[in-house]
Amino acid sequence: MDMDAEGDLEFLLDLEMLQLPEVSYSTLKSNPYVVEALFSQWLSLPETGQLVNSLVADAKSGVSLNVGGNSTGINGVSNHSLPSMFPGGSTPPLSPRSASSSPRTVKQRFGPSSLGSPLKLVKEPAREAIPQFYFTSGRPPPNAMTEDFLSKADQFFLPHLDGVQIKEFKSVTKEICKLPSYLSTTLFRKIDFNCNGKVSREQFINYWITSNMLTMDLASQVFTILKEPERNYLIQDDFKPALQELLATHPGLEFLQSTPEFQERYAETVIYRIFYYINRSSNGRITLRELKRGNLIAAMQHVDKEEDINKVLKYFSYEHFYVIYCKFWELDTDHDFFIEKENVIKYGNHALTYRIVDRIFSQIPRKFTCNVEGRMGYEDFVYFILAEEDKSSEPSLDYWFKCIDLDGNGVLTRNEMQYFFEEQLHRMECMAQEPVLFEDILCQIFDMIGPENEECITLRDIKNCKLAGHVFNILFNLNKFVAFESRDPFLIRQEHEDPTLTEWDRFAHREYIRLSMEEEAEDASNASDVWDESLEAPF
Repeated sequence: MDMDAEGDLEFLLDLEMLQLPEVSYSTLKSNPYVVEALFSQWLSLPETGQLVNSLVADAKSGVSLNVGGNSTGINGVSNHSLPSMFPGGSTPPLSPRSASSSPRTVKQRFGPSSLGSPLKLVKEPAREAIPQFYFTSGRPPPNAMTEDFLSKADQFFLPHLDGVQIKEFKSVTKEICKLPSYLSTTLFRKIDFNCNGKVSREQFINYWITSNMLTMDLASQVFTILKEPERNYLIQDDFKPALQELLATHPGLEFLQSTPEFQERYAETVIYRIFYYINRSSNGRITLRELKRGNLIAAMQHVDKEEDINKVLKYFSYEHFYVIYCKFWELDTDHDFFIEKENVIKYGNHALTYRIVDRIFSQIPRKFTCNVEGRMGYEDFVYFILAEEDKSSEPSLDYWFKCIDLDGNGVLTRNEMQYFFEEQLHRMECMAQEPVLFEDILCQIFDMIGPENEECITLRDIKNCKLAGHVFNILFNLNKFVAFESRDPFLIRQEHEDPTLTEWDRFAHREYIRLSMEEEAEDASNASDVWDESLEAPF
């Protein structure tokens, strides 16, 4: 057979396959690529091109189209036609297919929608407009908020067209910005970064708007004003300017203006207390999240509204500072502003055991900021006394848990607790008190804590128990252990009178009364001595 004859035979075979006289539906279904190949061949046939050109010409001339197909030929009439999709009832041509094929199934596979026919009008779904949800400098304020702010700024700065000085700026801080007034100096210097001594309306509005302060919450505003621009955290020095202004302007602290050294000590104590409670990571850096989780902002607002600074029990009470400083001064017998291990042993009338004091000076619960070996500085003492006198607070529970956890594995075992209680037991015997077996103490501790694991106690167990502080007193503070066991009715009545007060608040109140009475007695004694000397003096 020559090549021409072979080509004609191949063309005849193709035509026979296109007519599909013997191909079943199951065969097509199992071999979809055969259908695709046959359809491609059909599109390339001259007859198909002629048919398409004829239909196009008829459509342009307005002739009604009525084209069908059957299973035995391309141009035959079919008994099944597609529904009309175009004006005049015309339909696009159907591809030849087997008579055994299911019209519904074939339509789904090879209809115009699956072939992507350009004749079918496809309506794309409307795209939903997603509003912008991230802004580099924060979400811009609403127009009404901006207009209200600008109106207040215009009203204030109208008499001060050349700007305001630092003393006049306090009204801006308190009335327009709604911030504590003693942040005025810090805010003024943030805006007046060129140190011109004045802040104009344009400078103030530019700083407040560009920094996106309008939409910030109060904690974020305070955080932004106090911190340095290149940092995303607060350090102790960031609070000093605000406290200096507080000492200079608050009526409850005016009496300290004649004693600058105590002004400095007061400011240091307030900062140490802030970091003790707020800086839970204990790294000396307060983050915005820590600031928001704490109660410092509420205390700062309270200070600005309260003339009696001693009513602000959180952080700022002068009486609390007085108690802390006097306690440190009592232990610092040589007044070099350092205390040693022997001094801490005397704290609270020798309340603590040697073993717990050793753990404190080994700097297990907290690394000392004092760089003198074997000594504790004032800041370290502030952390110690706050932890010792209020064992219900989370910082205190963290502090003492680390002390008892000898191997640092995060759990307190029977052996670790027994190690500290042994000295307590020895002290009880020396004081002729009836000793308590450790097994009984252990049962009492586990009953109080109710740990998840009956073999050990975790920090989580400790923090979930309201009596956890008494557990530590049992292990290393004999005086408080005995007081708890005796259930002092005076202390119980105090707790019921004002349950909002913390253990530290009650302790500081009692100690301040005692210290003030001792000072008054000493003053009276000194006055009596002076009076006696004046009587004996010759005239």
